[in-house]
Amino acid sequence: MPVPKIAQLTRENLTEPIVQISLDLMSNADALATAAIAVEAGVDWIEVGTPLVLAEGLHAVRALRKEFPNHPIIVDLKTMDGGYLEAEMMGDAGADAVIVMAQAHDATIEAVIEAGAKFDMLVMGDDLAATDRVAAARRMEDLGVGMVIHHIGYDHRGRNPQLGLSPLTELEDIVAATTVPVQAVGGLTIDQAVSCPQLGAPVVVFGAPLAIDGQSFTAAEGDLLGVLTDACRRVHDQEIRYPSV
Repeated sequence: MPVPKIAQLTRENLTEPIVQISLDLMSNADALATAAIAVEAGVDWIEVGTPLVLAEGLHAVRALRKEFPNHPIIVDLKTMDGGYLEAEMMGDAGADAVIVMAQAHDATIEAVIEAGAKFDMLVMGDDLAATDRVAAARRMEDLGVGMVIHHIGYDHRGRNPQLGLSPLTELEDIVAATTVPVQAVGGLTIDQAVSCPQLGAPVVVFGAPLAIDGQSFTAAEGDLLGVLTDACRRVHDQEIRYPSV
């Protein structure tokens, strides 16, 4: 069975919510074990999180591609420069999607998109740290990204816990300002993540603290299979609703 291609994903052909597991881990052993549980639970996409990219790099992409041939592999490169080379390396290793930052130069985003076209990869644009996130989302779509990630960062949230920062705050504005699929990440609870398809963000990410210990970047303890199975079921049961513009 061939790997499902996601490079041509659009709002029109994305008819059911998708669950993505973020493997923000530091070893292939942990990543493969956690991914196996996630796939059994019903996860659709597997993300090579940034800690795993730093720790294992291309080895992680190749290992996950080999072990899970029927699941799209997303690589959270957070590319800021050297866009073509970074994306090319991951595409050659079997990645189905890579992530570039909105804060990168236009030339970098365009280079990642060029490599994405060569390797039939979805290019996801992350608005982390953008001053005007709506404008950043529009710009990334205009440049050619296929999905916008609306992202409130770990450090940002940690420094300002009293503000209750959440990607849900501007999510509907981001969805209304764009025509590509949108994903919301950054400190969401399970219930908040499950609600995302109702807000127009149908690709739901589960990572810390459900699957990953966000302090040590190791696999979370507890009944991961049971909790993740229930979370996947709840997401897959959602109807995608886009806010009226």
